[in-house]
Amino acid sequence: MQYMNRSGQAVRALAQFYKIEPQQVLVAHDELDLTPGTVRLKKGGGHGGHNGLRDVTAHIGPDFYRLRLGIGHPRDAMGGEPVEWVLKKPSKEDGAAIRDAITAALDELPRLFDERGDERVMERLNRRA
Repeated sequence: MQYMNRSGQAVRALAQFYKIEPQQVLVAHDELDLTPGTVRLKKGGGHGGHNGLRDVTAHIGPDFYRLRLGIGHPRDAMGGEPVEWVLKKPSKEDGAAIRDAITAALDELPRLFDERGDERVMERLNRRA
């Protein structure tokens, strides 16, 4: 079964309505390649096979912030297809770790667009164990 995420259309429409440049957009997304509870912030880059990022990039370009929230990969948890993995409810432990990562990000993100704030926020979130 083929799934396509068309979130880029909504991101572009909101950015245009509010007159927000792509460099001021933050997209929070699940990340298979990070363990549950890991959070990383970066600016720009490719889509890495993520359909949502692929569509956002197609609509506004690649120069937006990405808040990558680790959910683990099905190969690390007894196999399975990625599409089934991202759509299912995480285990109790993984869910708690993901919520903690979101809380940590919410504590840091208000400073993202301050002068040099992106560097500081990236440093704090990316070094978080």
